[in-house]
Amino acid sequence: MGGVFEPRKGGGAAVALDEIEISILRSLAVQLLELIGPGEPEPAADADPLAVLFASDGPTEPPSDPALARLFPDAYGGPGAGSGEDPEELRERSAEFRRFTEKDLRTRKREDALAVVRSLDSLTPAGDGAAVLELTGELPLRWLGALNDLRLTIAARLDITEDDESAVLFRLPDDDPRKPMVMAYLWLGGLQETLIETL
Repeated sequence: MGGVFEPRKGGGAAVALDEIEISILRSLAVQLLELIGPGEPEPAADADPLAVLFASDGPTEPPSDPALARLFPDAYGGPGAGSGEDPEELRERSAEFRRFTEKDLRTRKREDALAVVRSLDSLTPAGDGAAVLELTGELPLRWLGALNDLRLTIAARLDITEDDESAVLFRLPDDDPRKPMVMAYLWLGGLQETLIETL
């Protein structure tokens, strides 16, 4: 897959994507949205914001799905944290932190993935099947967040934990069932890296 982000004249970033790349990115972003789950209903316009904050606590336990656990990690190290602190106290502090932050974090991740889907839906490939996606305003940061979340999710599914494992991933045989996801993981990494460079 060829597209890489380049600086856009006047700010932002641009990337040429073919129909297959658009389809893959959109599919991955939709799957990420499904993984994160639906958003919370909007509170009534006349609702007291402070009452809304304290009336709708978030979860206190980490997700059981490894991909969600990677997207929403424990704030205080989680199991096996070698800090020498009391594990029960760390668990309680993580639960309290998660209770007040995870809903907002889920909302931001959902908005980032939705921005990717909407950006791709607005593209019209030319006769050669390619389209140029231009990201301006807050879109580059939304895309960075979504690309990062997609890579974390795929890494969890592939059980990738160390950066140095990428050398092993490059050498997977073509008949390995993990190969398509590995290629997507590496391609998303290239997109993410070039988007960072343009900013």
